[in-house]
Amino acid sequence: MLNAKPFDAPASIESALRTVRTERAGVDALAYALENGLASPFAKAVEFLSRAKGRVIVTGVGKSGHIGAKIAATLASTGTPAFFVHPAEANHGDLGMIARDDVVLAMSWSGESTELRGIVAYSRRFSIPLIAMTSSDSSSLGREADVVLTLPKADEACPHGLAPTTSTLMQLVLGDALAIALLEARGFTRDNFRDFHPGGKLGATLTHLSEIMRSGEDMPAVPLGTKMPEAVMVLSNKKVGCVCVLGADGSLEGIITDGDVARNLHRNLKDIAVDEIMTRQPKTASPDMSAGAAIAYLNENKIGALVVMEGQKPVGIVHFHDLLRIGAA
Repeated sequence: MLNAKPFDAPASIESALRTVRTERAGVDALAYALENGLASPFAKAVEFLSRAKGRVIVTGVGKSGHIGAKIAATLASTGTPAFFVHPAEANHGDLGMIARDDVVLAMSWSGESTELRGIVAYSRRFSIPLIAMTSSDSSSLGREADVVLTLPKADEACPHGLAPTTSTLMQLVLGDALAIALLEARGFTRDNFRDFHPGGKLGATLTHLSEIMRSGEDMPAVPLGTKMPEAVMVLSNKKVGCVCVLGADGSLEGIITDGDVARNLHRNLKDIAVDEIMTRQPKTASPDMSAGAAIAYLNENKIGALVVMEGQKPVGIVHFHDLLRIGAA
Protein backbone atom coordinates (compact mmCIF):
# COMPACT_ATOMS: atom_id res chain seq x y z
CA MET A 1 0.00 0.00 0.00
CA LEU A 2 1.29 3.44 -0.91
CA ASN A 3 2.32 5.77 1.90
CA ALA A 4 0.31 8.95 1.53
CA LYS A 5 2.24 12.18 1.89
CA PRO A 6 0.78 15.18 3.73
CA PHE A 7 -1.37 17.23 1.39
CA ASP A 8 0.61 20.04 -0.23
CA ALA A 9 -1.64 22.49 -2.12
CA PRO A 10 1.16 24.44 -3.88
CA ALA A 11 2.75 21.17 -5.02
CA SER A 12 -0.53 19.97 -6.49
CA ILE A 13 -0.96 23.21 -8.43
CA GLU A 14 2.61 23.00 -9.70
CA SER A 15 1.97 19.41 -10.78
CA ALA A 16 -1.16 20.48 -12.67
CA LEU A 17 0.70 23.27 -14.44
CA ARG A 18 3.52 20.90 -15.38
CA THR A 19 0.99 18.45 -16.82
CA VAL A 20 -0.74 21.14 -18.85
CA ARG A 21 2.56 22.49 -20.18
CA THR A 22 3.80 19.03 -21.11
CA GLU A 23 0.58 18.10 -22.89
CA ARG A 24 0.46 21.47 -24.63
CA ALA A 25 3.95 20.78 -25.97
CA GLY A 26 2.63 17.51 -27.38
CA VAL A 27 -0.23 19.30 -29.16
CA ASP A 28 2.25 21.87 -30.50
CA ALA A 29 4.39 19.03 -31.84
CA LEU A 30 1.31 17.56 -33.51
CA ALA A 31 0.49 20.90 -35.15
CA TYR A 32 4.06 21.13 -36.43
CA ALA A 33 3.81 17.60 -37.82
CA LEU A 34 0.58 18.49 -39.64
CA GLU A 35 2.37 21.39 -41.28
CA ASN A 36 5.11 19.05 -42.44
CA GLY A 37 5.34 15.28 -42.93
CA LEU A 38 1.91 14.39 -41.51
CA ALA A 39 0.04 16.65 -43.93
CA SER A 40 0.00 14.26 -46.89
CA PRO A 41 -1.12 11.11 -45.02
CA PHE A 42 -3.73 13.14 -43.14
CA ALA A 43 -5.22 14.39 -46.41
CA LYS A 44 -5.12 10.82 -47.75
CA ALA A 45 -6.93 9.56 -44.65
CA VAL A 46 -9.66 12.19 -45.06
CA GLU A 47 -10.01 11.14 -48.71
CA PHE A 48 -10.34 7.45 -47.73
CA LEU A 49 -12.91 8.23 -45.06
CA SER A 50 -14.96 10.64 -47.15
CA ARG A 51 -15.20 8.18 -50.04
CA ALA A 52 -16.15 5.21 -47.89
CA LYS A 53 -19.52 3.76 -48.86
CA GLY A 54 -19.81 2.04 -45.49
CA ARG A 55 -18.82 3.05 -41.99
CA VAL A 56 -15.65 3.94 -40.14
CA ILE A 57 -14.66 1.13 -37.78
CA VAL A 58 -12.49 2.53 -35.00
CA THR A 59 -10.50 0.07 -32.93
CA GLY A 60 -7.84 0.11 -30.24
CA VAL A 61 -7.01 -1.41 -26.88
CA GLY A 62 -6.27 0.11 -23.47
CA LYS A 63 -6.18 3.89 -23.32
CA SER A 64 -6.08 4.04 -27.13
CA GLY A 65 -9.35 2.11 -27.11
CA HIS A 66 -10.99 4.62 -24.79
CA ILE A 67 -9.87 7.46 -27.05
CA GLY A 68 -11.01 5.47 -30.08
CA ALA A 69 -14.51 5.09 -28.67
CA LYS A 70 -14.71 8.86 -28.26
CA ILE A 71 -13.44 9.46 -31.79
CA ALA A 72 -16.04 7.05 -33.18
CA ALA A 73 -18.76 8.93 -31.29
CA THR A 74 -17.52 12.28 -32.61
CA LEU A 75 -17.40 10.99 -36.18
CA ALA A 76 -20.92 9.58 -35.92
CA SER A 77 -22.34 12.79 -34.49
CA THR A 78 -20.79 14.93 -37.21
CA GLY A 79 -22.04 13.09 -40.27
CA THR A 80 -19.56 10.22 -40.69
CA PRO A 81 -21.19 6.87 -39.79
CA ALA A 82 -18.84 5.18 -37.34
CA PHE A 83 -18.68 2.85 -34.37
CA PHE A 84 -16.06 1.33 -32.11
CA VAL A 85 -15.17 -2.36 -32.24
CA HIS A 86 -13.05 -3.73 -29.40
CA PRO A 87 -10.22 -5.80 -30.90
CA ALA A 88 -10.58 -8.56 -28.31
CA GLU A 89 -14.28 -8.93 -29.08
CA ALA A 90 -13.47 -8.77 -32.79
CA ASN A 91 -11.36 -11.90 -32.33
CA HIS A 92 -14.40 -13.66 -30.88
CA GLY A 93 -17.00 -12.95 -33.54
CA ASP A 94 -17.35 -9.18 -33.81
CA LEU A 95 -15.33 -9.19 -37.02
CA GLY A 96 -18.72 -9.91 -38.57
CA MET A 97 -19.64 -6.29 -37.85
CA ILE A 98 -17.09 -5.11 -40.41
CA ALA A 99 -18.18 -4.99 -44.06
CA ARG A 100 -16.11 -4.66 -47.21
CA ASP A 101 -17.32 -1.10 -47.84
CA ASP A 102 -16.04 0.03 -44.43
CA VAL A 103 -12.76 1.69 -43.47
CA VAL A 104 -10.82 0.64 -40.37
CA LEU A 105 -9.07 3.23 -38.18
CA ALA A 106 -6.75 1.27 -35.87
CA MET A 107 -5.10 3.06 -32.95
CA SER A 108 -1.99 1.91 -31.09
CA TRP A 109 0.76 4.15 -29.78
CA SER A 110 3.41 1.46 -30.16
CA GLY A 111 1.81 -0.15 -33.20
CA GLU A 112 2.56 -3.54 -31.67
CA SER A 113 -0.64 -4.29 -29.74
CA THR A 114 -1.15 -8.02 -30.19
CA GLU A 115 -4.92 -7.66 -29.76
CA LEU A 116 -5.10 -5.79 -33.08
CA ARG A 117 -3.62 -8.61 -35.15
CA GLY A 118 -6.97 -10.26 -35.86
CA ILE A 119 -8.74 -7.15 -37.08
CA VAL A 120 -5.68 -6.06 -39.09
CA ALA A 121 -5.42 -9.48 -40.76
CA TYR A 122 -9.16 -9.40 -41.50
CA SER A 123 -8.88 -6.00 -43.17
CA ARG A 124 -5.99 -7.23 -45.31
CA ARG A 125 -7.76 -10.46 -46.27
CA PHE A 126 -10.86 -8.65 -47.55
CA SER A 127 -9.10 -5.52 -48.89
CA ILE A 128 -10.77 -3.23 -46.37
CA PRO A 129 -8.87 0.08 -46.22
CA LEU A 130 -6.80 0.38 -43.04
CA ILE A 131 -5.70 3.67 -41.50
CA ALA A 132 -3.21 3.41 -38.65
CA MET A 133 -2.77 6.02 -35.92
CA THR A 134 0.53 5.21 -34.26
CA SER A 135 3.85 6.71 -33.22
CA SER A 136 5.84 4.31 -35.41
CA ASP A 137 5.28 3.88 -39.13
CA SER A 138 7.73 0.96 -39.07
CA SER A 139 5.69 -0.94 -36.48
CA SER A 140 3.67 -4.05 -37.30
CA LEU A 141 0.53 -1.92 -37.58
CA GLY A 142 2.26 0.79 -39.60
CA ARG A 143 3.68 -1.67 -42.11
CA GLU A 144 0.25 -3.22 -42.78
CA ALA A 145 -1.71 0.03 -43.09
CA ASP A 146 -2.74 1.77 -46.30
CA VAL A 147 -2.31 5.13 -44.60
CA VAL A 148 -0.18 5.81 -41.52
CA LEU A 149 -0.90 8.82 -39.33
CA THR A 150 2.40 8.99 -37.47
CA LEU A 151 2.13 10.85 -34.19
CA PRO A 152 5.24 12.79 -33.12
CA LYS A 153 7.27 11.64 -30.15
CA ALA A 154 6.52 13.68 -27.04
CA ASP A 155 7.06 13.41 -23.30
CA GLU A 156 4.24 11.93 -21.26
CA ALA A 157 2.96 14.14 -18.46
CA CYS A 158 3.40 11.19 -16.12
CA PRO A 159 6.69 11.84 -14.26
CA HIS A 160 7.66 8.19 -14.79
CA GLY A 161 6.93 8.40 -18.52
CA LEU A 162 4.56 5.45 -18.20
CA ALA A 163 0.90 6.50 -17.90
CA PRO A 164 -0.48 7.44 -21.34
CA THR A 165 -1.25 11.14 -21.03
CA THR A 166 0.30 13.35 -23.70
CA SER A 167 0.14 10.46 -26.18
CA THR A 168 -3.59 9.90 -25.71
CA LEU A 169 -4.26 13.64 -25.91
CA MET A 170 -2.52 13.76 -29.30
CA GLN A 171 -4.61 10.80 -30.46
CA LEU A 172 -7.75 12.60 -29.35
CA VAL A 173 -6.77 15.86 -31.06
CA LEU A 174 -5.88 14.11 -34.30
CA GLY A 175 -9.17 12.21 -34.20
CA ASP A 176 -11.05 15.47 -33.72
CA ALA A 177 -9.11 16.95 -36.64
CA LEU A 178 -10.24 14.06 -38.85
CA ALA A 179 -13.87 14.49 -37.74
CA ILE A 180 -13.91 18.24 -38.38
CA ALA A 181 -12.16 17.92 -41.74
CA LEU A 182 -14.78 15.35 -42.77
CA LEU A 183 -17.58 17.55 -41.43
CA GLU A 184 -16.41 20.42 -43.58
CA ALA A 185 -15.80 18.21 -46.61
CA ARG A 186 -19.36 16.87 -46.39
CA GLY A 187 -20.91 20.33 -45.94
CA PHE A 188 -22.39 19.23 -42.61
CA THR A 189 -24.69 22.01 -41.34
CA ARG A 190 -26.16 23.07 -38.01
CA ASP A 191 -29.45 21.49 -39.06
CA ASN A 192 -27.66 18.22 -39.81
CA PHE A 193 -26.00 18.46 -36.42
CA ARG A 194 -29.36 18.88 -34.74
CA ASP A 195 -30.71 15.77 -36.48
CA PHE A 196 -28.12 13.76 -34.54
CA HIS A 197 -28.50 15.71 -31.27
CA PRO A 198 -32.22 16.05 -30.53
CA GLY A 199 -31.79 15.68 -26.79
CA GLY A 200 -30.37 17.81 -24.01
CA LYS A 201 -29.52 21.49 -24.02
CA LEU A 202 -27.56 21.20 -27.24
CA GLY A 203 -30.61 19.91 -29.11
CA ALA A 204 -32.78 22.56 -27.47
CA THR A 205 -30.52 25.45 -28.52
CA LEU A 206 -30.63 24.23 -32.14
CA THR A 207 -34.44 24.12 -32.19
CA HIS A 208 -35.99 26.49 -34.74
CA LEU A 209 -38.36 29.19 -33.51
CA SER A 210 -41.00 27.88 -35.94
CA GLU A 211 -41.20 24.76 -33.76
CA ILE A 212 -41.92 26.54 -30.48
CA MET A 213 -43.50 29.89 -31.42
CA ARG A 214 -47.05 30.79 -30.38
CA SER A 215 -49.01 31.08 -33.59
CA GLY A 216 -52.58 31.21 -34.86
CA GLU A 217 -55.05 31.90 -32.05
CA ASP A 218 -52.23 31.71 -29.51
CA MET A 219 -50.49 34.74 -31.01
CA PRO A 220 -51.67 37.96 -29.32
CA ALA A 221 -52.66 40.47 -31.98
CA VAL A 222 -55.03 43.41 -32.44
CA PRO A 223 -55.66 45.68 -35.46
CA LEU A 224 -54.61 49.30 -35.71
CA GLY A 225 -57.15 51.59 -34.06
CA THR A 226 -57.97 49.14 -31.24
CA LYS A 227 -58.70 50.91 -27.96
CA MET A 228 -56.28 50.23 -25.16
CA PRO A 229 -58.76 48.45 -22.81
CA GLU A 230 -59.26 45.74 -25.47
CA ALA A 231 -55.52 45.49 -26.09
CA VAL A 232 -54.86 45.18 -22.35
CA MET A 233 -57.43 42.37 -22.19
CA VAL A 234 -55.60 40.49 -24.96
CA LEU A 235 -52.30 41.21 -23.22
CA SER A 236 -53.66 39.72 -20.00
CA ASN A 237 -55.25 36.65 -21.59
CA LYS A 238 -52.34 35.63 -23.80
CA LYS A 239 -49.69 36.11 -21.09
CA VAL A 240 -46.82 36.79 -23.47
CA GLY A 241 -46.01 40.30 -22.30
CA CYS A 242 -46.83 41.94 -25.61
CA VAL A 243 -49.48 42.27 -28.31
CA CYS A 244 -48.81 42.64 -32.04
CA VAL A 245 -50.52 45.56 -33.74
CA LEU A 246 -51.49 44.70 -37.31
CA GLY A 247 -52.29 46.77 -40.35
CA ALA A 248 -55.29 46.09 -42.61
CA ASP A 249 -53.15 43.75 -44.76
CA GLY A 250 -51.86 41.80 -41.75
CA SER A 251 -48.48 43.52 -41.71
CA LEU A 252 -46.76 44.28 -38.42
CA GLU A 253 -47.12 47.95 -37.46
CA GLY A 254 -45.84 47.71 -33.89
CA ILE A 255 -46.38 46.04 -30.53
CA ILE A 256 -47.87 46.98 -27.20
CA THR A 257 -45.78 45.72 -24.30
CA ASP A 258 -46.32 45.59 -20.55
CA GLY A 259 -43.81 48.41 -20.36
CA ASP A 260 -45.78 50.57 -22.79
CA VAL A 261 -48.87 50.15 -20.63
CA ALA A 262 -46.97 50.93 -17.42
CA ARG A 263 -45.42 54.07 -18.90
CA ASN A 264 -48.86 55.41 -19.83
CA LEU A 265 -50.83 54.60 -16.69
CA HIS A 266 -50.99 58.32 -15.89
CA ARG A 267 -53.15 58.80 -18.98
CA ASN A 268 -56.78 57.92 -19.53
CA LEU A 269 -56.18 54.68 -21.42
CA LYS A 270 -59.89 54.13 -22.02
CA ASP A 271 -59.93 56.64 -24.84
CA ILE A 272 -56.48 55.93 -26.28
CA ALA A 273 -55.89 53.73 -29.32
CA VAL A 274 -52.92 51.38 -29.55
CA ASP A 275 -51.51 53.50 -32.37
CA GLU A 276 -50.62 56.26 -29.91
CA ILE A 277 -48.41 54.30 -27.54
CA MET A 278 -47.28 51.19 -29.40
CA THR A 279 -43.59 50.46 -29.90
CA ARG A 280 -42.89 50.80 -33.59
CA GLN A 281 -40.31 48.62 -35.38
CA PRO A 282 -40.10 45.96 -32.68
CA LYS A 283 -37.37 43.34 -32.62
CA THR A 284 -38.20 40.44 -34.92
CA ALA A 285 -36.78 37.08 -35.96
CA SER A 286 -37.15 34.59 -38.77
CA PRO A 287 -38.84 31.20 -38.26
CA ASP A 288 -35.55 29.36 -38.85
CA MET A 289 -33.61 31.25 -36.17
CA SER A 290 -32.27 28.82 -33.58
CA ALA A 291 -33.38 28.97 -29.97
CA GLY A 292 -29.78 29.59 -28.91
CA ALA A 293 -29.48 32.59 -31.24
CA ALA A 294 -32.84 33.89 -30.00
CA ILE A 295 -31.69 33.78 -26.37
CA ALA A 296 -28.58 35.77 -27.26
CA TYR A 297 -30.69 38.30 -29.20
CA LEU A 298 -33.16 38.73 -26.33
CA ASN A 299 -30.35 39.24 -23.82
CA GLU A 300 -28.52 41.66 -26.10
CA ASN A 301 -31.61 43.84 -26.52
CA LYS A 302 -32.91 43.36 -22.95
CA ILE A 303 -36.36 42.26 -24.11
CA GLY A 304 -38.60 39.34 -23.23
CA ALA A 305 -40.14 38.31 -26.55
CA LEU A 306 -39.53 38.23 -30.29
CA VAL A 307 -42.07 38.57 -33.09
CA VAL A 308 -41.47 35.85 -35.67
CA MET A 309 -41.88 37.18 -39.21
CA GLU A 310 -42.35 35.83 -42.71
CA GLY A 311 -41.84 38.78 -44.99
CA GLN A 312 -43.80 41.74 -43.59
CA LYS A 313 -46.29 39.62 -41.66
CA PRO A 314 -45.96 38.17 -38.16
CA VAL A 315 -46.56 34.44 -37.91
CA GLY A 316 -45.84 33.93 -34.24
CA ILE A 317 -44.30 35.14 -31.01
CA VAL A 318 -41.61 33.50 -28.89
CA HIS A 319 -41.29 34.51 -25.25
CA PHE A 320 -38.22 33.92 -23.13
CA HIS A 321 -40.28 31.46 -21.07
CA ASP A 322 -40.84 29.37 -24.20
CA LEU A 323 -37.07 29.03 -24.51
CA LEU A 324 -36.79 28.12 -20.84
CA ARG A 325 -39.50 25.50 -21.25
CA ILE A 326 -37.55 23.54 -23.89
CA GLY A 327 -34.32 23.81 -21.90
CA ALA A 328 -32.49 26.16 -24.26
CA ALA A 329 -31.66 28.68 -21.54
